[in-house]
Amino acid sequence: MSENHSQLVKSARITGIWYLLLAISGVLGFMVVHPQVFVSGDPEATLTNLIDQESTARLRLLLEFAIVVSQALTAVWFYKLFKDEDQWASWVMGTWGMTNAVVIMISAIAMASAISIANASMPALEDKVVIIQVLQYIISNAWGIGGLFFGLWLFPMGYLAIKSKRMPVWLGRVILLGGLGYLVSTVVRYSGIDFSYNRFLILPATIGEFWMIGYLLFVGVRNDKN
Repeated sequence: MSENHSQLVKSARITGIWYLLLAISGVLGFMVVHPQVFVSGDPEATLTNLIDQESTARLRLLLEFAIVVSQALTAVWFYKLFKDEDQWASWVMGTWGMTNAVVIMISAIAMASAISIANASMPALEDKVVIIQVLQYIISNAWGIGGLFFGLWLFPMGYLAIKSKRMPVWLGRVILLGGLGYLVSTVVRYSGIDFSYNRFLILPATIGEFWMIGYLLFVGVRNDKN
């Protein structure tokens, strides 16, 4: 193994670790803990949870912090991994990946505000319900509209995986399809179209991202581009 390839493998595995932490914190935070606190369409129940289950609410917030940090570091290390292959595409991927972190940070700010307001002595209970509802909408739509950039950053990732020839070509293609799925899913959702299978549009992204994580961790990058 050449010294350059050894360094690339090291960078790939560090990238994979951050990407894995992003996936774990995302699953735990958004899919497991979030529904225990923030009840969709029911601000009264959410307010009760924020008061009675404050520790769980703060765990949810900390997991959101973990998502923000791991997303930012994943973007930085992807840039480091591919910058010598294509500076422009790597910069775009890193920039769009950092945008994801900023979008999720907006959600984290709304969560922190909800916890503070729920456990404050003021305002009145009725006013708290209204404010919590607004903050819930901000959290939901930060993640929802964030789907635009969740998809966009997959395009340069897939492109670089294919162009570099250091990863399976079908890995790059699945990631590209996943990026398109995120964009279409977000547009369909906010167009008000009733499409019951909309959530399946992001399935290629899920497959591609976990495939990428596994490849980065267990293979790194190919030594032979051919």
